[in-house]
Amino acid sequence: MLLTYENKQDGIVVENKTSVHVPPHLHEAVEMLYVTSGTVELGVGQELYHMETGDFAVVFPNVIHHYQVFGNGKNTGLYLFFEPALVPLYYDELQKYCPIYPVIQKQNLNGDVVSAIQTLAGSECENTMLVQAYVQLIMAHVLSKMKMTGKETVGGDDIIYKAVEYVAKNYREAICLDKMAYDLGVSKYVLSRMFAKTFHCNFNQYINSVRINYATAMLECSKETITNICLDCGFESQRTFNRAFKERHKMTPREYRNKVTTVNN
Repeated sequence: MLLTYENKQDGIVVENKTSVHVPPHLHEAVEMLYVTSGTVELGVGQELYHMETGDFAVVFPNVIHHYQVFGNGKNTGLYLFFEPALVPLYYDELQKYCPIYPVIQKQNLNGDVVSAIQTLAGSECENTMLVQAYVQLIMAHVLSKMKMTGKETVGGDDIIYKAVEYVAKNYREAICLDKMAYDLGVSKYVLSRMFAKTFHCNFNQYINSVRINYATAMLECSKETITNICLDCGFESQRTFNRAFKERHKMTPREYRNKVTTVNN
């Protein structure tokens, strides 16, 4: 399970942040985006969808997706992540299907969805029952607007899908390119070229990126010690973890947690 967006208290996280390039990945959380300014390109499977201010999108669990940002100026959005168990009424559908077209344009988006997302993003929504009700309201509108297809139609046997899925399931372990190639039944040279061409990085850089995503979320959403987070996300040493984290965030994990704590308070 890719726990990049897990919140252990109520199973949901809402982030109001600048939209940036995010490489292809998948996780078991449902991911929603409401664009608050500018534009963003959402990639799902092998398709790319353009989103403008006021547009809304949803990505179901374990579906490969990524983001690209080409527009100048301010590009921001409300990013909502929640565990499927939070909406048991829709659990089976979330596991088996995904939207054929994952974007609802501004003019077709029900105002109740916007209000629910904005409320979830605000500090006033702290009641778990209310949180669940707002998420169910959003899902009800989403499922009434979007036609579904089986998840096997998205990605499937594509080597990129297989690679992303493999890393998502094994990034906590000591994995290497040779073992991954063997397990997937492909040449390690094919995998190496795929990482360079698709993710614009090598195998180790991609693994570290996934691990740092997990560590970043844990620093933001949990009280686990930095040492435990380091070990839990698969780094062999805290020195390696600190170096990789600093390359991404330009600060140490401790400095990052202190910054987040200060902002939240």
